[in-house]
Amino acid sequence: MDELVKGRRVSIGHAELYVEEYGDGEPLLLVAGLGGSGKFWRAQVGALAETHRVVLHDHRGVGRSGPGPLISGAHELAADVLRLMDALQIDAAHLVGHSTGGAIGQHIALEAPHRLKSLVLSASWGGPTPLFLQTFHTRRNVLINCGPLDYLMVGTLLATPTWHLGTTFTDTERFFKDRLAEFPGLEIELGRLNAVMRHDLRHRLADIRVPTFVIGARDDQLTPPTLSEELAARIPGARLHLLERGGHFCPLTVTDAYNAAIAEFLRSMRR
Repeated sequence: MDELVKGRRVSIGHAELYVEEYGDGEPLLLVAGLGGSGKFWRAQVGALAETHRVVLHDHRGVGRSGPGPLISGAHELAADVLRLMDALQIDAAHLVGHSTGGAIGQHIALEAPHRLKSLVLSASWGGPTPLFLQTFHTRRNVLINCGPLDYLMVGTLLATPTWHLGTTFTDTERFFKDRLAEFPGLEIELGRLNAVMRHDLRHRLADIRVPTFVIGARDDQLTPPTLSEELAARIPGARLHLLERGGHFCPLTVTDAYNAAIAEFLRSMRR
C-alpha cells in the first residue's frame, strides 16, 4: 500500500470532512453507505491505491468529520462530495459508491456528469421496493425503541452472511466498539435513514451517460440483486456483475473477488 497522505479535516463551507488519501494516479473516490465512515473501505485501499489516488472521507456529522446541517436527502451528500472535490482540486474522478454511496453517485452523474470519469454502483438501488421500505422502517423503529447497539446488530445481521459472522463476531463489545464510538446520534441517524428511504431516481436513470459498472451479491438482503439488475437495465450501457455470495457487505466479506471486479472495470476505463 502506498503511504497514507496524513488524514486531515477539509473545509467544504458548512462542514469539515475528515479525508484520507492513498497512492497516486487518476483520482478515485470511495464513498461509503449509510454508516458514512471511510473506514468501510479498509479492505479496498491497498489494491486500488496501486493504480489510483484513492480518496476516502467520513460523511458530514459522522465519524471523524465535523458537524453540519442535518440532511434530508442523498442529493445533499452528493453536493458535499462535489465541494470536497473542489477543495482537493480534483476536476474529475472515478467514483465507487456503496449502497447510499451509490445513491450519492447517481445524483452526481445526473447533476455534474463532467466531474465523473466513471461510476461504480455497489450494492445500491435506483428506487425503493415495498420490501426495501419495510426493512428500513423496521431498522428505524429498532433505533428509536431499542437504541444504537440493537440497531447496529440488526443492520449487521441483514448485511453480513452468517458464514462470515461466525468467524468474525467473537465478542459484542469488541465487534461494535468503533461503530458505537462513531455513532452520530439519534437525530443525525434518523435523517440519514430518511434520506435512504426517500431516494428514488428511477425516472432519471436513463439520463446517466457516465460509464457505469453495477456490482452486487446474489445473497444481499438489504439491496437484493433485482435492484442491481434494475440499475443496469435503466442506465444506458451499464455493465452488471453479480457476485455469487457476500451479502450487502460484499466489499468486506468477499474482498478478493470484489476488488478484482472493480480493478478490472477501472482497467477497462484506461484502455
